[in-house]
Amino acid sequence: MGKIASALLALLVLIAVLGGAGAGSMLSAFGSSGTQPSAGALTDIPPDYLVLYMDAAGTCPGLQWSVLAAIGKVESDHGRSPLPGVHSGTNEAGARGPMQFLPTIFKEVVAKHPLPQGGATPPSPYDAYDAVYAAAAYLCDSGARDGKNLSGAIKTYNRADGYVSEVLTQAQAYTSGRGFGTDTAPTTAALQAINYAQGQLGLPYEWAGNGPATGDAGFDCSGLTKAAYAAAGIALPRTAQTQFDAGPQVPAGQQLKPGDLVFYGNPDSGIHHVGLYVGDGQMIDAPRPGKTIRIEPYRYQGDDFAGATRPGLAGRADPSSSGPTVHERLGLGAAPPCAPDEQLAGDLTVRTARARAATAATVSNRDENIAVEVDRPLGCPKLKRSHSGPAERGPRH
Repeated sequence: MGKIASALLALLVLIAVLGGAGAGSMLSAFGSSGTQPSAGALTDIPPDYLVLYMDAAGTCPGLQWSVLAAIGKVESDHGRSPLPGVHSGTNEAGARGPMQFLPTIFKEVVAKHPLPQGGATPPSPYDAYDAVYAAAAYLCDSGARDGKNLSGAIKTYNRADGYVSEVLTQAQAYTSGRGFGTDTAPTTAALQAINYAQGQLGLPYEWAGNGPATGDAGFDCSGLTKAAYAAAGIALPRTAQTQFDAGPQVPAGQQLKPGDLVFYGNPDSGIHHVGLYVGDGQMIDAPRPGKTIRIEPYRYQGDDFAGATRPGLAGRADPSSSGPTVHERLGLGAAPPCAPDEQLAGDLTVRTARARAATAATVSNRDENIAVEVDRPLGCPKLKRSHSGPAERGPRH
């Protein structure tokens, strides 16, 4: 499976691990039907593995995905370990694959519980899909079903001293303690987008920036969200306004899901900021000049939250059909691709009600004059600005 780069920097830890807690005192944390990944989990677990853990845990009532994930972490760092036995051969005990199965145990589990289609043919302990589903079945048979004897099930999986406590501590670190509910589980694409955005934490805000891959030091807010979903194979328009217009809209009052895009401004007069919701009331965003990409609350005092969208809900977004561009909203027609800066600057000169002075690409947003983002294809030179206002404004903290 493809691996998504892990985060460069974790700026916010959403939960604290209870240091030194014994296994018995932690078991109550794993009795509910679903828990939300912490920022640390989203940073550490590859999205394809995270989806596997969640799906496989669903085959055993009472088994938390975080326990499966913790075993995957302890046994092979989610398949990333270069040690013998993870990708080929065996370790010193004869175990194989990312979940470190002994061949005899794996064979018995597969014979008793035929694995869902999607793995290797025949099933292999080296295949992540087969290994994770087999691990869920093995734990379930060993006492994890309905939470009857979770510690016993983990002990059966690996009898090494301290293994149960290590797994439960890791599992607790992977959860924030809040339930997903069946309607809020993130999609694979959403997890990939979040994982990409986590990898950009700490990079600087850069007006019209599209990230280091394009030669920019950082991102602006919509450049980050566009790149994040591009990593998941979903194309978004370039600006906050056009991303909002592209939808599909999350109905007002509906619970947000990790991966939703959250917007600020006025849908009619202008959207000026966008962030990527990661759960637990937090978002990853590129706030404004002088700040770095970070995790922060998506709602704050005095915000102008405008709503949310859920990319990929109705299929892959098509930027060409995502709504009017800045040029079109201003009644200037379509912008020519990679037009000279002077032409774009002239086209986008707008006299605002307060300024009455021509400035490159400015409009009135609420009672302030701020610059708008220019709809330019990736790779086009940046528009030269004759003013100092930022293209996008995030939360004013």
